[in-house]
Amino acid sequence: MSRADSRAGTAGATGAETVRAAADRHDVIRVHGARVNNLRDVRVELPKRRLTVFTGVSGSGKSSLVFGTVAAESQRLINETYSAFVQGFMPTLSRPEVDVLEGLTTAIVVDQQRLGADPRSTVGTATDTGALLRILFSRLGRPHLGPPNAYSFNVPSVRASGAFTVERGNARTEKRTFTRAGGMCPRCEGRGTVSDIDLAELYDAEKSLAEGAIRVPGYTGDGWMVRLYAGSGFLDPDKPIGRYTERELADFLHHEPTKVKINGINLTYEGLIPKLRKSMLSKDRDALQPHVRAFVDRAVTFTACPDCGGTRLSEGARGSLVAGINIAEACALQITDLAAWVRALDEPSVAPLTAALGEALDAFAEIGLGYLSLDRPTGTLSGGEAQRTKMVRHLGSPLTDVTYVFDEPTIGLHPHDIQRMNDLLLRLRDKGNTVLVVEHKPEVIAIADHVVDLGPGAGSEGGTVCFEGPVDRLRAADTVTGRHLDDRAAPKSAVRAPRGALEIRGATTHNLREVDVDIPLGVLVVVTGVAGSGKSSLVHGSIPAGHGVVSIDQAPIRGSRRSNPATYSGLLDPIRKAFAKANGVKPALFSANSEGACPGCNGAGVVFTDLGMMAGVAVTCEECDGRRYQPAVLEYRLAGRDIAQVLAMSVAEAAEFFAEGPARTPAAGRVLGRLADVGLGYLRLGQPLTTLSGGERQRLKLAVHLGEKGGVLVLDEPTTGLHLADIAQLLDLLDRLVDAGKSVIVVEHHQAVMAHADWVIDLGPGAGTGGGEVVFEGTPADLVAARSTLTGEHLAAWVGA
Repeated sequence: MSRADSRAGTAGATGAETVRAAADRHDVIRVHGARVNNLRDVRVELPKRRLTVFTGVSGSGKSSLVFGTVAAESQRLINETYSAFVQGFMPTLSRPEVDVLEGLTTAIVVDQQRLGADPRSTVGTATDTGALLRILFSRLGRPHLGPPNAYSFNVPSVRASGAFTVERGNARTEKRTFTRAGGMCPRCEGRGTVSDIDLAELYDAEKSLAEGAIRVPGYTGDGWMVRLYAGSGFLDPDKPIGRYTERELADFLHHEPTKVKINGINLTYEGLIPKLRKSMLSKDRDALQPHVRAFVDRAVTFTACPDCGGTRLSEGARGSLVAGINIAEACALQITDLAAWVRALDEPSVAPLTAALGEALDAFAEIGLGYLSLDRPTGTLSGGEAQRTKMVRHLGSPLTDVTYVFDEPTIGLHPHDIQRMNDLLLRLRDKGNTVLVVEHKPEVIAIADHVVDLGPGAGSEGGTVCFEGPVDRLRAADTVTGRHLDDRAAPKSAVRAPRGALEIRGATTHNLREVDVDIPLGVLVVVTGVAGSGKSSLVHGSIPAGHGVVSIDQAPIRGSRRSNPATYSGLLDPIRKAFAKANGVKPALFSANSEGACPGCNGAGVVFTDLGMMAGVAVTCEECDGRRYQPAVLEYRLAGRDIAQVLAMSVAEAAEFFAEGPARTPAAGRVLGRLADVGLGYLRLGQPLTTLSGGERQRLKLAVHLGEKGGVLVLDEPTTGLHLADIAQLLDLLDRLVDAGKSVIVVEHHQAVMAHADWVIDLGPGAGTGGGEVVFEGTPADLVAARSTLTGEHLAAWVGA
């Protein structure tokens, strides 16, 4: 080799090393000047390929930083790599308000949003496991039916024949028959249930259409739907329905879709029952609005389909067997049992398939969901279960250098299960991924490589970084999280005496095994146990009706950007009336969704511009400057404030404003007091519900239910989204409810709530088929002393006993 070649080779090697060194310098995600929601020019540098936990009091800005800034910008940039045509089918994402965002990688968000609530959506269809199982049966099932679709309850069987012309050379016509084998039960159309409708709940036979005979929500006397029936020509609008002829009643209830013209407008007339089946009964019950859900519960009885027995599958799919069971029976097995069944299949021809299916099923067990079955409807999963179900697809992923973003992954997890979740987070990190976790649990904070603590308060008092660094330094830091990280409490020494009991006998809901238990009344009762042990089945599915029970579950609040705490809680009604009385005008003027709305933005506060196939743009309305009301409405004052200024107040400020003086409004004060009681004193009254975190929404729902009359209050994990410092306020609220004469039953895993209870009911010993039994009843002190259950062991360790 010549000297020149040698120099060239040396230079090339040096250049390669320089390139590698430069690439290695991109080891942090830089965020400078973040101002999303309440963030105040936040500046952080997040280490890549490390586990970073974001903590802080509820409302401090954690979700705004992690989801609203980092994850949102990553997903927006990925979407921009697609063509404008493809982007038109994607969610519209605007650029977050931030000065600098560098070092981003592809972000995969695993949040608490529920999985699809469609009746045909199950754990199997939401993951790859259902598809793999259908392929397995299509290969091994006897008698053989055909491709995997033959075992799918979402695919109907289709048979068709016809003629077509082939224009090649001499034209000729050929006849063909088309057949597609599907596994859908033709009677229930894959839903597993059929409905029987009580006609007396649909209409009042003594009234005519004009008199408001239809009792269905939304079918008001002057509404479009009733006008459609009255003007269709099929029915006499002034004739009582009870006097309809057989033909008229059939047209009213069962008529097939038909085009009609009413007042020059082309519309489709359809019988009331098929219309209700499409608009209400085809949807998951939990996805319906509360008043519609109440109507469906009154008017409709759902029973298992008599043709398929609730399996959703056709007779052919049910008759094809592998190792003695059909696919419906396989999907009904507990996932841990199904995994054992798959491994027992000795078929070399499908060995790669059974191996992949076994690994996918094992992933469920790894994250504490082995007690589920593949036929479990996704609408029945809790927020924590839905989040962990989404994780299954990521466990075996070969991707590296990805940013995984988790929103409180320990929701719904017993302390015994949190360690498995920690192992999963560490595995994802050790594969070379960046893991960002919003979390309050000390057990998760303890495994972090890096902690970002936001605060110091909530809402307008938060939005700054109070601490950034390793966990050991957080403990010594003078922040709210640092001071409360090692909080512990002794079990309650003196407990309240019960005033009677709710008797549950022979409960068999889901996995409960003939459970007999007396739930004490007049005290604070905590029902606990590992995830899947039967807690919700006992509390929500077995408590007898008629005892004034008010149940507050984890069903999400559904609201648009027009919805806010004032509208959802009913607070806006007394506020509007107070403004109307003080100014001598109509209350409707003070609604941004009614007469008082700004004409420029229709009360939205922003103007949305659709840019076709490009991302739309939202601009603050120039006419109202984002205040949502007409200028004339803002001239009206109450104690010197207009309606927009009042809605810009926090709950705490509004409580003072409406407590005394000209603005004194006791009805508003009562609602504001309940909002403050659940720790939402920092929320602005007009803040869109879409900007609230999952924990904030649940506590908003709790505040609304606190105003309902009922002697027994059932809460499902009220600590969701609560910081360690907020737990004391929650416990104080629970104590005040009990002291006011209510019986409070809490489904909870948090050790502080267990220690504060008057009575603990522990279910287990395991999950799914391994649970469903009451393994302990007694006081927290007795639970700690006995240490006879997993809960007892973890509670004893937590209190330091």
